[in-house]
Amino acid sequence: MLLLAAQNSPSMGPQARDIITNPANDVLISVASIWEVVIKNGLGRKDFSVDPVRLREQALNAGFGELPVRAPHVLEVAVLPPLHSDPFDRILLAQARIEQLVLLTNDQKVLEYGSPAQRV
Repeated sequence: MLLLAAQNSPSMGPQARDIITNPANDVLISVASIWEVVIKNGLGRKDFSVDPVRLREQALNAGFGELPVRAPHVLEVAVLPPLHSDPFDRILLAQARIEQLVLLTNDQKVLEYGSPAQRV
């Protein structure tokens, strides 16, 4: 969702846009998401050209908070059932569970975990 929001992508649905832009909601970005962008850039993928520094700056300038990865988040990954193999999606889900947040996603594999993942 972070990349879609940063790019103001039309593929981000109206429900997600409403949640993210509602001033009553605290919107956080995970440091793990920035880390994922750094790794994908480092792989030199031709289909992926997102500047992680700019992405973070845009998110913070838009009023998003930053959520660090902490040991309780990492330990929560260990108790997640193996429904999804993407380590970044798994840490985002673990962070949402530990911090009692809602994880906005359209990833069907993440949604199989149920709450706190929410389809948007």
